[in-house]
Amino acid sequence: MAKQLTRRGALAGGAALAGSFSVVTSSRAAPEAQKITPALIEAAKKEGKLAWYTSVDLPVAEKIAKAFEAAYPGVAVKVERSGAERIYQRIGQEYQSKIYVCDVVNSSDAAHLIVWKRASMLAPFLPEEVAQHYPKAHWDPDGMYASWRITLVPVAYNTNLVKPEEAPKGFVDLLDARWTGKIVKAHPGYSGTIMTATQQLSRDLGWSYFEKLAKQKVMQVQSAADPPKKVAQGERAVMADGTEYLVTLIKARKEPIQEVYAVEGTPLITGPSAVMARAANPNAARLFYAWSMSAAAQQLNIDVGALRSAHPLVKDRTDRKKLSEIKLLREDAAAVADQAEDIKARYTKLFKV
Repeated sequence: MAKQLTRRGALAGGAALAGSFSVVTSSRAAPEAQKITPALIEAAKKEGKLAWYTSVDLPVAEKIAKAFEAAYPGVAVKVERSGAERIYQRIGQEYQSKIYVCDVVNSSDAAHLIVWKRASMLAPFLPEEVAQHYPKAHWDPDGMYASWRITLVPVAYNTNLVKPEEAPKGFVDLLDARWTGKIVKAHPGYSGTIMTATQQLSRDLGWSYFEKLAKQKVMQVQSAADPPKKVAQGERAVMADGTEYLVTLIKARKEPIQEVYAVEGTPLITGPSAVMARAANPNAARLFYAWSMSAAAQQLNIDVGALRSAHPLVKDRTDRKKLSEIKLLREDAAAVADQAEDIKARYTKLFKV
């Protein structure tokens, strides 16, 4: 990737970062909030399509895309789903080659949005609903991006293989010898969710935790969506990390999985979205982005995708704990942006993957 697109290079200006979303502060006024207007809808229909790069699980992404297409007939969404780190690399490669395929991007690594903003790769567009309702910690003050989703990274276990009273209560419990050869875990070099969770856990528990975990004969997978599936299928008894929303969806199908919100605290991951500055379909991109941040679409994220939302007007699911009831670890996108390459290198060395 070009030097100007590296995480450290993008942060070299020493911008202050604050809040749970670690947004980049700015002295400029936020752009004027934009409504979904008949003119925008017509312009989007003339373009007729958009490409959405996202790291959310493919079945969830496809349901979201179909809901948008039903709301705005004549505008098709092409879903390009991959791990957040792969999306980051792909967009960097495409921009180096002056290929501008992506119209709207969603990443489970908030640090990516910081880097893209620094590289002038994002278009300012502030949906009215974001400006009116979202906490300021969840949208960029220059209107470049906002939290499209929130997810957690819990521990989980297979209820057919592990009794509730014997289940791990947190991350440190996974270091017990009885879990050797029974753990599945995702990779921070592929998943933005796991990259962010790894940064939080290494900060709060120390790298000594991962050094010990690496000796537990862990099954290594790529995506944060994979560990819940492996646990439910009985391939491993417990997961050391993975997306809460997949655990919730699998559990709702009556499959044998149960989440555990760790006593040490559960990593919280924001998944921002943005419109690309060189979007080939800028009007369709803005329409999709604005719609995706609306209360109706965010409620769909929760009801269909089991995601969590920063929108205060949506209702969370009744089949899991509220965020206010869970001890959470603090997200720091700036630290992830600065430490990502070191985290990947150190993790690869420890787990030999």
